Amino acid sequence: MPVLAVVLLSLTWGRALPGVIVVLVTVVLAGSVLAAVHHAEVIAHRVGEPFGSLVLAIAVTIIEVALIVTLMADGGDKSSTLARDTVFAAVMITCNGVVGISLLVASLRHGTAVFNPEGTGAALATVATLATLSLVLPTFTTSKPGPEFSTVQLTFAALSSLILYALFVATQTVRHRDYFLPITRQGEVITAEDHAQPPSARTAWMSLGLLGLALIGVVGLAKGVSPTIESGVAAAGLNQAVVGVIIALLVLLPETIAALRSARRDRVQTSLNLALGSAMASIGLTIPAVALASVWLSGPLVLGLGSVHMLLLTLTVVVSSLTVVPGRATPLQGGVHLVLFAAYLELAINP
Repeated sequence: MPVLAVVLLSLTWGRALPGVIVVLVTVVLAGSVLAAVHHAEVIAHRVGEPFGSLVLAIAVTIIEVALIVTLMADGGDKSSTLARDTVFAAVMITCNGVVGISLLVASLRHGTAVFNPEGTGAALATVATLATLSLVLPTFTTSKPGPEFSTVQLTFAALSSLILYALFVATQTVRHRDYFLPITRQGEVITAEDHAQPPSARTAWMSLGLLGLALIGVVGLAKGVSPTIESGVAAAGLNQAVVGVIIALLVLLPETIAALRSARRDRVQTSLNLALGSAMASIGLTIPAVALASVWLSGPLVLGLGSVHMLLLTLTVVVSSLTVVPGRATPLQGGVHLVLFAAYLELAINP
């Protein structure tokens, strides 16, 4: 599937696509996403947790960054809010949608969902800080009119995002790796999985190469069908922010599938690593990339959230904090997060 995606990309790149070809591209695109999930999980099984979650989070963020930058390059002023809409959508999808469905599935299947509050709390605190610095502050700064950063402020936000993300990765993978490993119902850390032998180094390297091809295919094919998405959103009379929601839903599909699989196996910590790690990478890597791209991109870069979205973000942080503190969750907590996610989708369609 990754090879087929790259071949199809080479045949369709830069061309107007008729309806039948758009359908074909969409099918191959979906297949490439599933292939990316498979190969990322092979790599994750080889390197172990929490490195596996990190690999998939970074891979998915590369897709997101590439899509945002390419669409902004083509869109001009109408895409000035695309980065903000996509990053905020990623935060809401991961922190409410993926977290909610993972907690719900795990708690319904196993009674309660158990995880490590120390690692999850650290991840949530980092996500909340990154979101506030990058998406809330631009609404209140006065150096530049509108919800935009000045050049100096944007540089500070980009560097802060990179530094915080690097610190978190170091914490997750080196100094306090055990905080991010799955735990048993007795609170013991699960350091190794015994359900299958890890793949060989040769298999892992092959999966790494195919993962790269799958990501290239997803990025390129998604860009090819993006005009159809944008025209469909406009024809339906929907808000332009829906384009960002669709992009985020598309690129986060691998994460969602992987998180659900982990939740079914009672590895909720892995699900939360995937969800919060993706939210963190989405902000910590996308904002610096977009800030760098804004040097040559024409048009404004609007990052500040409106009042409704700031309220949703605040409620998400408060609810997530209450969910994390006990270290275990019932279907109620999963349902609360899913209702917040549904509210976000409803307000995106009907602001």
